[in-house]
Amino acid sequence: MAFGGVLRAALAWFRRALWPLLLTLLLAQSAVPLGDPGERLRRHTRQEEFDFLGWTLDALVAQADELDARLAEVYADPTLSQPTLKAEPIVSALSALRSRVSALQPTVEAVLQEQVSVVLADLGLGLGGKVFPPVEFHFSPLPLALIVSPRTVIRQDEDIQLDPDLSLERQISLENSVEQSLNVSALVVPVGGIGTYPTMVQESTALAWVTETVVHEWVHNYLTLRPLGLNYETSADMRTMNETTASILGKEIGRLVLEKYYPDQVPPPPADAEQAQAPGVPPAFDFRAEMHLTRVTVDAMLAADQVAQAEAYMEARRQVFWEQGYHSIRRLNQAYFAFYGAYADEPGGAAGQDPVGGAVRELRARLSSPAAFLRSMAWMSSFADLQAALAHVSSAR
Repeated sequence: MAFGGVLRAALAWFRRALWPLLLTLLLAQSAVPLGDPGERLRRHTRQEEFDFLGWTLDALVAQADELDARLAEVYADPTLSQPTLKAEPIVSALSALRSRVSALQPTVEAVLQEQVSVVLADLGLGLGGKVFPPVEFHFSPLPLALIVSPRTVIRQDEDIQLDPDLSLERQISLENSVEQSLNVSALVVPVGGIGTYPTMVQESTALAWVTETVVHEWVHNYLTLRPLGLNYETSADMRTMNETTASILGKEIGRLVLEKYYPDQVPPPPADAEQAQAPGVPPAFDFRAEMHLTRVTVDAMLAADQVAQAEAYMEARRQVFWEQGYHSIRRLNQAYFAFYGAYADEPGGAAGQDPVGGAVRELRARLSSPAAFLRSMAWMSSFADLQAALAHVSSAR
């Protein structure tokens, strides 16, 4: 929940880019004469002086990371009957940490907005050097989302925004009430960003994730003015096309932002599975492959009208994921797959055998640039349009 890591990186860039100019302006009107012995000494020692601001931020980040991890573990632990009681002191401590850095939040937002805007313009997504819509976001606690799917088929029928401070007990009570009253599958899920304007982005210490999310939500704002975004709610295919487009570009352009401004923060490329596998060591648990298998199996069971069996199978699989260390999956049901299955920027995972995400990925692979891909996707109103675009680029080769 804290964003000290992002703050520290942004401030480092701010110092590198603007400090020389600010120093010049300050020296022109400084009350400290250039001949002051202490100031002459600091010209030699400045680079080696202890960074109290950096030390403070590092300490705050370390504390916040520890508290975040403890809070996530409490809320995901199925053995706790009253997790809110155990979480109360952790939440209070996080709130105190957040208040200590909130005064610097506008500076962090302004820096990242400018950096993302520059990269988007460099990619040809601006007009006269200006990006439209402008990149605008705020760090904010985000609403939770209540996702509703039929039990007999995986399909997102409702997405209702809820109070971000809703307790876990109330989330569970709401899910149970909706399911029992309407005979549906329901799940309350967290979200990382919301495409309002300005967009809302969850506070985080992970700079790579933040830049990816800022770009992801900007793409949604860009698409809102065009057919793909206007038709977001018309079908599951259109939602998957929207989310997969935003996810692909969020990762791709977000990485370009890091490479330009924060090269030390660029994550390493994913290791090749075969190369990473040491001889004689059992293969590591592959989350995406196992989730893909689960989704495909559930789809087949639901198609055979085996609803109760599919639900029992999903709970059994959730226990497998828990045992493998994936403690954030509180429930695995139809609503879970309806929500997460739309983010198909990588093969496998919760999307199962849905061909839409794969078609979006294929089109990106066939087009020369992020800008060409975004402009092509933006004017689509159906999955048929995507198939036609793929056929066109294939015939042009």
